[in-house]
Amino acid sequence: MFEKQIKIPDPEEILAQMPLPAALKRVKAVRDKLVSEVISGKSDKLIMIVGPCSAHEAKPVLDYVERLGKLNERVKDKLVLVPRIYTNKPRTRGVGYKGMFSQPDPTKSEDILKGIYAIRELNIKAIEASGLSAADEMLYPANIHYVDDLLSYIAVGARSSENQLHRLVASGIDVPVGVKNPMSGSIMVLLNSIYAAQSGQVFKLNGWQVKTDGNPLAHAILRGAVDSYGNDIPNFHYETVMQVVEGYAKSGLKNPAIIIDANHSNSGKRFKQQIRICEEVMQNCKYDKDFKRNVKGFMLESFIEEGNQSEDKVYGKSITDPCLGWCDTERLILDIADKV
Repeated sequence: MFEKQIKIPDPEEILAQMPLPAALKRVKAVRDKLVSEVISGKSDKLIMIVGPCSAHEAKPVLDYVERLGKLNERVKDKLVLVPRIYTNKPRTRGVGYKGMFSQPDPTKSEDILKGIYAIRELNIKAIEASGLSAADEMLYPANIHYVDDLLSYIAVGARSSENQLHRLVASGIDVPVGVKNPMSGSIMVLLNSIYAAQSGQVFKLNGWQVKTDGNPLAHAILRGAVDSYGNDIPNFHYETVMQVVEGYAKSGLKNPAIIIDANHSNSGKRFKQQIRICEEVMQNCKYDKDFKRNVKGFMLESFIEEGNQSEDKVYGKSITDPCLGWCDTERLILDIADKV
């Protein structure tokens, strides 16, 4: 039985109430172009999608993004910095904190309507404060139109990459969509997901039959895999990345591109390992032109304070997965910029 609680307005109504100001639309358009040019190979810069595992509180997220905006000015000739403002949190067992979209205050119960207003306000303020438009995960495809006018990058998570609706909705999104390899690590499933997202589709969404032209900027994110015993299997090493490069070459997909997720199963959630992983990938870029041509950047989990906490007591510290602290993040980004 479904108990009706709160009537949620359609996206058009919410966007009319909280529009992105014209000046910020122009900022986002420039940012969209920068990210798209990296994925399409028109730019030799690298993308750095970096920020907290989940954006559970606006103030420290804005503080973090403002720092990232200042750092972007130092590296913008080499890197495109994209803040992770992740407002949905997938839960393996379906319970726990589910992100600002569902739960704008992590100490209280779900209130999705308040969450929608909260994440729009957060993203608008973030662009205003930093000049950077963000990335978020499309955990619930039916909700994407509440925020897609604010984002320059959208990710499809490992638990969602085999889901038909995620693939179909990705085919109609106007910015790059990174599709993570499934939890199994299957490269064939990953490439099939990208193929579906790059193809034109007809399907039902939010009460409408819709038609899409396909998203040629859909691409791969390698986040590691998990075996049947729960052991992490990294896939950022040279051999696995080159298998994906070979798969791209055989598939006929447009704009072959790979983002390396340096945390999750690649690091075993040992957040400090993200530094070593990035260093290894950059070394491989140095020695193999095919590797370098296909690897377009990194995804990092980072916040003001390193690690994580079970309750929101320490300002700027993750309440979900552990993250790199700001000092290590800044040092790593500057180091990567020097190596591009």
